[in-house]
This record gives sequence, C-alpha cells and structure tokens, in this order.
Amino acid sequence: MVAVTAGPLWEVVSSVPDPELPPVTIADLGILRSIHEVDGDIVVTITPTYSGCPAVEYIESQIVVALVEAGWDRDRIRVERALSPAWSTDWITAAGREKLATSGISPPRTSSAGEGSAVGTPVRLGPIVCPLCGSSNTSEVSRFGSTACKALFRCDDCAEPFDHVKEI
Repeated sequence: MVAVTAGPLWEVVSSVPDPELPPVTIADLGILRSIHEVDGDIVVTITPTYSGCPAVEYIESQIVVALVEAGWDRDRIRVERALSPAWSTDWITAAGREKLATSGISPPRTSSAGEGSAVGTPVRLGPIVCPLCGSSNTSEVSRFGSTACKALFRCDDCAEPFDHVKEI
C-alpha cells in the first residue's frame, strides 16, 4: 500500500469542491484523509463533517467522477469513510479558512485554551468576525443557517447578514 500525498492523483482528488461550502475543496475542509494505491486500485478515504452529513454521498460520487475524467478506471476506484477520529473544524486548513472569509462566510473560531491545556479546561473562543467588514460587533440571528453546519449572523456595524461555520 502506497500513500499518495502529491502528484496528479492528489491534485485531482484534492480539488473536488465541497458542495455545501463551494469556495473550499474537500482538502481545504480537511475531510480528505488519505489516498492510497493498493494493488493498482485507488482507495480514497474521507471523514464526513458529521456522520449524518447529507452531502457525503455526493462528495464520494464527485471524487469518482473527477478521477474518471482524469483518466483513471472507475472499476479501480474505491471511496471509503472513516468516522474515527471524528472530523473537527480544526481540520480546516488556513487556506480553507481564508477562502471561506473571502467568500463572505465566517470561518469557525479556534480555541484560545492553548496547546497542552488540561482536559476539561474551558475553551475560550474569540469573537465571530464579520467576513465583509472585519467587525467583531456581530449578533446571531439563527443557530441554523443555510446548511446544518452553519449559523446565520448579522454584523451590527455594516448591517449585512452572513453565514458562520459552526465550531465542532
């Protein structure tokens, strides 16, 4: 079994966009866990953002479509799900966070508890910042946004609504 972390195979799979957050790819989002070549087969492993994610089957199909369009044999492609460890918003790459913000979607906040903090230490999250004007003067409008993984916020300075990716 050979792990693939670069080259044409990685480029094809890592470029598949997330259907619920189109500005980011599955690699940016951190759900692309690995690609292996096993006896000539391509095995792609993904971790859904949560086990009931309605987009996971579509993502799997798009991985296969992308590989077939790039010339790989459909019969030699397998997409597998790994549910452990569970996906976390910490897996979103810096590039993914930037792409979200640039697209008007507030990325999830990161913990300020610090590396090596004791288990059970309260986690302090920074403010939710408006991706449009940069203000931290924001209010939650609805805990449920356009998808299950987002909440709807409003900036109290520029008065614009925006989605915020919930922290998991």
